Amino acid sequence: MAQKVYIVEGRQFRTEAEYRRALKDKQVIDRLRAEVDFQNRSQLSQLVKVLQEKKYPFLTLLGQDFTEEAEDALHQLSKSPSPRGRRARQAVGKSGSSRGKETARAPSGKAGQDGQMEKFVQEELKRREKIRRRLALLCSVVAVGCLGYFGIYTYQAARTEEEFSRMAAFRERAEELPIQEVSPVIHYTEEGERVIPEVLDEYKNLYNSNKRLIGWLKIDDTRIDYPVMQTTNNEYFLDHNVNQKKDRNGALFLDKDCDVLKPSTNLIIYGHHMQSGNMFGTLDKYSSEEYYKEHPLIQFDSIYEKGTYEVMYVFRSRIYNEEDVVFKYYQFIDALSQQEFDSNMQEMAAMSLYDTGVTASYGDRLLTLSTCDYYVDNGRFVVVARRVEN
Repeated sequence: MAQKVYIVEGRQFRTEAEYRRALKDKQVIDRLRAEVDFQNRSQLSQLVKVLQEKKYPFLTLLGQDFTEEAEDALHQLSKSPSPRGRRARQAVGKSGSSRGKETARAPSGKAGQDGQMEKFVQEELKRREKIRRRLALLCSVVAVGCLGYFGIYTYQAARTEEEFSRMAAFRERAEELPIQEVSPVIHYTEEGERVIPEVLDEYKNLYNSNKRLIGWLKIDDTRIDYPVMQTTNNEYFLDHNVNQKKDRNGALFLDKDCDVLKPSTNLIIYGHHMQSGNMFGTLDKYSSEEYYKEHPLIQFDSIYEKGTYEVMYVFRSRIYNEEDVVFKYYQFIDALSQQEFDSNMQEMAAMSLYDTGVTASYGDRLLTLSTCDYYVDNGRFVVVARRVEN
């Protein structure tokens, strides 16, 4: 596609923004040309003076070009007076009375022209001052908005971290605290069998206080040590924290279609890539093979069973359109056949940034961690791990 060319007064400008500034300068220049007679030395001299004093804050090089144009025109008039000027001087030389009349009229005309020029300059300066003040006001409003946003974000982040610390303490001291028994929740298998799963003791108190809790994710020696939530849609915890309060940090959550009891072939956990490093803000460190070697294991406990997983694939992907015929990792939750499982493994292995040497077979249970990545629109950074038998 050919690049647009922006030309004003013979000068070429690279961007549309520069082009618009040049058009504003041209408007001022056109007004000056209409007001000033370039064959009148007095008017031209006054124009050159105000231009050299930079009373017109031009935005582009068109201002410099116009200043040089006016200076050149004045210089030419000084070297070669105009015929009108010569006739006036000849008339003055022939008649004293004529000289007197000319002398009487000239100052009046010059004063009127200078006054008109000064008025124009003042109006232009006022107009530009109004623009400057409006821009200053707009910048102030934007600055206040940014500070407000930062303040809210900082408050929410601190509040969320405090809640995580409280929950972690409950979890770690579960043996020391009185355990509140969990009201039995009945689940049904695909065959219609009743199942009443037993919640692990260390999660009973937490589950009693928050029924959205589905597990806990931890990677040793990293900032990732968070509760994992689950609800009936994949949008809610994007902007709600574990206490179901509005929070830009969101929370880690398990895909709504994943089932920890069944269990699903692949459990997918989502989280924001926060610039602060919270949530999955450090997950993309797995792009380094050295980092992987230092952190090969991931601990994910559902509230019903403990689980350790070893990292298998690390890759970048994106969210595709529904009609795109391409491997979509976020749709791989259950493999209905070995062929389907193997096909998905091949796709992820081909995308992986490096070879961990870890592979999976049909029947293995997987864990996928997914967060935003900004290398493309709707980009995602993904870590896939295989469950290790405890």
